[in-house]
Amino acid sequence: MIYTKLPNTDIKISKVCLGTMTFGEQNTENEAHSQLDYAIERGINFIDTAEMYPIAARKQTLGATEKYIGTWLKKTNYREKIVLATKIAGPNRGMDYIRQPLDFSKKSIHQAVDKSLKNLQTDYIDLYQMHWPERVMNMFGQRGVATIDKEWRYNFLEVLTIFDGLIKDGKIKNIGVSNENPYGIMKYISESEKYNLPRIITIQNPYSLLNRIYEIGLSEIGMRENIGLLGYSPLAFSFLTGKHLKGIQSNSRLGFFPNFTRYTNDNCFKATQFYKTIAERNGMTLTQMALAFVNQQQFVTSTIIGATTMEQLKENIDSFEIKLSLNVINEINKIQELYPNPAP
Repeated sequence: MIYTKLPNTDIKISKVCLGTMTFGEQNTENEAHSQLDYAIERGINFIDTAEMYPIAARKQTLGATEKYIGTWLKKTNYREKIVLATKIAGPNRGMDYIRQPLDFSKKSIHQAVDKSLKNLQTDYIDLYQMHWPERVMNMFGQRGVATIDKEWRYNFLEVLTIFDGLIKDGKIKNIGVSNENPYGIMKYISESEKYNLPRIITIQNPYSLLNRIYEIGLSEIGMRENIGLLGYSPLAFSFLTGKHLKGIQSNSRLGFFPNFTRYTNDNCFKATQFYKTIAERNGMTLTQMALAFVNQQQFVTSTIIGATTMEQLKENIDSFEIKLSLNVINEINKIQELYPNPAP
């Protein structure tokens, strides 16, 4: 396993991060514990979760993912061996059952942190992230911004001040964002510098062969400001395994959650078939090539992988041992030019 550090810290993390959003829906507690055990065995020390997990979010299973991780931590006593990241849910996505108000007010953030600490059976969270912005913007399949959210109140300074208090209390160690755009990143940076407040150190955004939008704007900010990308959905919700090319498999994430249509348009099928051809011509599976591509990007601090079976988890982790040649990268880029970011 290759390790790096969370930006601006001395915290060592594996270049592979275990994503856990299947724990509690597609994976039982025993299966979750087995995945966690195997990840540790393979050298992964970075685990990502969220208060709203598992996916798809439902009132009946809310918090199950964190709870499964918590029972594993209690059973193994591995807390000091891992770097633990979780996220607070934001508004505008429904899910009012999580708490009221569902926003980034002091009351809401403190409630969310305390609930996650309880579920995870830990005293602190290494990386606490805002799952998506409070303001309405282009995310989760929306390509651009045509109008701005006039109802949203500017509160970057307020949010950073709340996190500053939680860091001083020892409940969280570092902060990051997720599903964020350049505007939000630069505002958080400027406010933290102006008022000597905690600085965001990571951004967790989608990044894959089918979605390289991060490269437009955010990648330069990340590299110049030392904010690391935690790339999620590197296999585009399993589409980049190639198993859906002849039709969406019913016993898969896309089969279970057909509302994730951002991965299943015509251009996704066309691009994926080309990528599969490139991979096989160069002696790889599509899964291997897709994960290796994300891992090789300079701006990627860690790649978040997830699996529903141990076989998938093993293949995913093994893929990070592959180094793509310049010729393969050039072939990939030609397909990106033909079908740019079909799964935003």
